Formats: sequence, C-alpha cells, structure tokens
Amino acid sequence: MTVTLMWEARAEPGRGAELLEWARAQELPERPLRRETFTAPQDRVLVMTWWDAPYDAGLPELPEPAAGLVVRAVHRWRFESHGT
Repeated sequence: MTVTLMWEARAEPGRGAELLEWARAQELPERPLRRETFTAPQDRVLVMTWWDAPYDAGLPELPEPAAGLVVRAVHRWRFESHGT
C-alpha cells in the first residue's frame, strides 16, 4: 500500500523563500519512496512524501518550524493511494 503524507505551512509575510529553504533542508530518518516540495501564493510551502507502508504506520514527518517563521501551526494530512 502507498501512503502519502502532506505537510503544509504558511510563512510569515515575505518569509516564504526562507520557509522553503528550511523545509528542503529537513532530513527524515528514513527515505520515502518519493518526496516533492511545492510553493503557493501567500508564502505557503507544501511537502508531500510517499511511503510503502500501512495507512496507520508510524512514519517520519517534518517537524514544526520555529514559531517566528510561520503564522500558524503546520497542517498535516495522510492519504491512502487507490491507483489511477
């Protein structure tokens, strides 16, 4: 089964590039099947990781950035793939 973890944060205004750099520098203790990083308006950064694991597996996730870098807590979601 493939499980996808989604991590999304919104940077303080004007600090999107810094949040992107921070997110890309975060190492996970295990290597996912795939990892992609995205940006969106309002200084948002999204990181998605794909894992070969059961839906409820304990998987490593990116941590919370420093409080002064983001305007709110990180949003996290977990999805199960059902193919194309």
